[in-house]
Amino acid sequence: MRKRKLGNSGLEVSALGLGCMGMNYHRGPVPDRKAMISLIRKSVELGVTFFDTAEVYGPFTNEELVGEALSPLRKDVVISTKFGFDIQDGEIVGLNVRPENIRKVAEESLKRLRVETIDLFYNHRVDPRVPIEEVAGAVKELIQEGKVKHFGLCEVSEETIRRAHAVQPLTAIQSEYSLMWKEQEKGILSVCEELGIGFVPFSPTGRGYLTGTLNEKTKFYAANDNRAELPRFTPDAMKANRVIVDVLNEFGRPRGLTSAQVSLAWLLAQKPWIVPIPGTTNLEHLKENLASADLQLTPVDLHNIESAISKITIQGDRYNVQEQKRVEKLK
Repeated sequence: MRKRKLGNSGLEVSALGLGCMGMNYHRGPVPDRKAMISLIRKSVELGVTFFDTAEVYGPFTNEELVGEALSPLRKDVVISTKFGFDIQDGEIVGLNVRPENIRKVAEESLKRLRVETIDLFYNHRVDPRVPIEEVAGAVKELIQEGKVKHFGLCEVSEETIRRAHAVQPLTAIQSEYSLMWKEQEKGILSVCEELGIGFVPFSPTGRGYLTGTLNEKTKFYAANDNRAELPRFTPDAMKANRVIVDVLNEFGRPRGLTSAQVSLAWLLAQKPWIVPIPGTTNLEHLKENLASADLQLTPVDLHNIESAISKITIQGDRYNVQEQKRVEKLK
């Protein structure tokens, strides 16, 4: 597996990481725990060194899963987790990035992850009640104490990035980015490049849509799959958006590539400091994803893909109206 550095931080990770959320949260029936531990460990054998989780996934249980799986391999991996929510009695009741809560989450995440320091600690969502400078300052103290190594932000604006970075240099920004959602190209990537910050795309295959395995007949497990409520995953939207998968297949099949591999290779080709974190619960899909790290798309390839995609209008917002307004407001 090729390696990449997240911006100017010096933090080196595998070119593709592994998003672990779906191993027990927001992606349908929960797989067998032992099978997921085995999959995480197998991914290390295959070259993955970068693993993503969060306290809110579960809540808490995803960190515990990742911690157990990677404990014997700690020296070989980088683990990122996140803070930012108010969780009471196992339920998410709102946002909370007050410094005292950041410290509390850090202490608890250290135990669940079975580590002495958190490699990369993201503010999961901005809380408008707390200045981002206070958040950055709280993480800075944790870094000085050796409990955290690197600081990151998720789903933020350019202004928020600059303000936080001025207090504590940022290692990575994590936000959605794929051929189905390219909003980051309107300014966020430029700021990252200017300030020397890495970028970690979540949902790099459009929450699985770009793999070509979903269509208008797909039924989502509503009890634990947030796609069941997302406008982009209604039957009508999935049928209309099939054209983007067709474009990727038209490019990929003559080259022996799947639509997922083309979409990941495209992301990797955008910047050398971009590290996507596709998630999976399937070993064959993991191998398929990882193979994209060795693909080299030419300038002509990129032009042809982007030219075809530019003619497509994606149907359905990535969140429902209420959630989208909340995300935009919190930036």
